[in-house]
Amino acid sequence: MRPHLLPLTVAAAALVLVPSAAAAASGSAASGSAASGFTITDPRIKESSGLAASRIHPGVYWTHNDSDDGPYVYAVDSATGKTVARITLTGIGKPRDVEGISLGPDGRLYVGDIGDNLGGSWNHVWIYRFAEPKTLGDATLKAEQFTVKYADGPRNAEALMVHPVTGRVYIASKDEKAGGLYEGPAALSASGTNTFRRIGDVPWVTDGAFSPDGGQLVLRGYLWARTYPWKDGRPAGDGEAVAAPWQGQAESVTYTADGSTLMFGAEGVGSRVVAVPVAPAAKPSPTASAPGAPAPVPGAPAAPESGSFTKGALVLVLALAITLAAKRLLRRRPPKR
Repeated sequence: MRPHLLPLTVAAAALVLVPSAAAAASGSAASGSAASGFTITDPRIKESSGLAASRIHPGVYWTHNDSDDGPYVYAVDSATGKTVARITLTGIGKPRDVEGISLGPDGRLYVGDIGDNLGGSWNHVWIYRFAEPKTLGDATLKAEQFTVKYADGPRNAEALMVHPVTGRVYIASKDEKAGGLYEGPAALSASGTNTFRRIGDVPWVTDGAFSPDGGQLVLRGYLWARTYPWKDGRPAGDGEAVAAPWQGQAESVTYTADGSTLMFGAEGVGSRVVAVPVAPAAKPSPTASAPGAPAPVPGAPAAPESGSFTKGALVLVLALAITLAAKRLLRRRPPKR
C-alpha cells in the first residue's frame, strides 16, 4: 500500500524511467490502441487499488478503495470516467485492507481483503465473492466470505488473480526480497479455512491479472510490468517486459475484455487509467536453474523499456543510494537554535 521509503525511492527511479515511459506512451498512441484510457472522476474513489473488466457491460471496469472506505465496490464507465454503480456488500465482516479484484469464469467478482502492512501480523485474510450484477446501478448485494491462510505463514499481499478457465484463485505476496505466488485450493470453501500454497517466487508485486483466455499472466509493480505464458498451472519462462506507464502509486492492472489491451491504474483522486496495447505473443525464453533447485517464477524488477535484470537492478540500486544519502544529509544538519 504505502512503503515508508516510497516517495524518495520512486522520485529517484523516476529520473531514469520517465523518458522511456513517455516514449512508450507515444508509441502506444501511434499504434492505435484497441481501448482508450480514462480518468476516474468519482471523488469517493481516492485509492483505486484494483481493476477488473466487466464481461457483460462493455467498457465498464470494477474497482475499489484499498482501506478506510467500507464494503464498497464501484463500476466505472471508461467512456466517461463516471461511476455507474456502487455495490454495498453485506454478509461479510468489516473490510481491513482490500487490495485486489478479479472476475471469475462463473461470472462472479472476487474481492481480495489481503493487505497486511504490518508485515504479516494477521493470521488470516479474506476473499469476498458476489455475482456481477446484470443491471448497473447502486445496489446492496450479499457476498460470500472466505477465510484464507498461507501454508508458510502470514504475509502482505496486493494481487488477487482468478484464472478465467479453471476458476482457481492465486495471490501474489508483496515483499522486496521474498515475494511469492500462491495457489488456492481447486474450489474455495466458505465453511473452513482455505490454505494457499507457494508455487514460485515473484518480485515486488502490486497487482496482476490473467488474459481472458487464461494463456498469459501479467504482474506489475511500482516501476515495472511483465507478462508470462501460463502453462500447466504455472508461469513459464522469463516472460516479456511491458512498457508500463509511470504512475507513482501504481496499484492496479487488468486486461480489457477482449484481451487486446492492458489497463494500468493508480491511487489518488482523479487517477488516470492508462491503456497499453498487448504486444504480439513471443516465445518465452528458457529458464536455467541448478539441478534439484526449486523453479522460481522468473522475472525481476526491470525498467519498463527493457527486460534486462541488470538495468532494473541498477534503477533500484540508484534509488536506494539516493534515499540513503538523503537520510544521512538530514541527520548531519546542525540543530536550529
